[in-house]
Amino acid sequence: MKKIVTLALLLVLGVTASNAQQTSKKVNKIKAKTTSVATSKVEGAGMVFANETIDYGTVAYNSDGKREFVFTNNGNKPLIITNAQGSCGCTVPSYPKEPIAPGAKGVIGVKYDTSRGGQTFTKTITLTTNATVPNKTLTIKGNVLAAETVKS
Repeated sequence: MKKIVTLALLLVLGVTASNAQQTSKKVNKIKAKTTSVATSKVEGAGMVFANETIDYGTVAYNSDGKREFVFTNNGNKPLIITNAQGSCGCTVPSYPKEPIAPGAKGVIGVKYDTSRGGQTFTKTITLTTNATVPNKTLTIKGNVLAAETVKS
């Protein structure tokens, strides 16, 4: 009886270990596929950003609100950005007006108005391009401290 129980236990442990190894291999294959898709070349123009969200964290009232999104044209044709629009007047984007060659890097600048103190913000920048996915949305977020009280 002890031998049957021991054999059953060993059989269960063997099957469990085998399934765990197969699951691990599947996860590794999925990770490899995801990584290669993100960095692979696309037909036409493309955009791959180092980060699509910039977190300002907590910034001082009236501090420098300038930040940059860095991207690479991962396509085989020049990338042309025709427009960059902030979600409100407090977010002012800038973008390269000249075509970005395949493999070249570019920068989308953004300036948030930090004179609006005492608030948390989440704003977007929408890009219009000739990329295979023509519209791209970037996000900035953070918290601006309240204005200091002036003592007289």
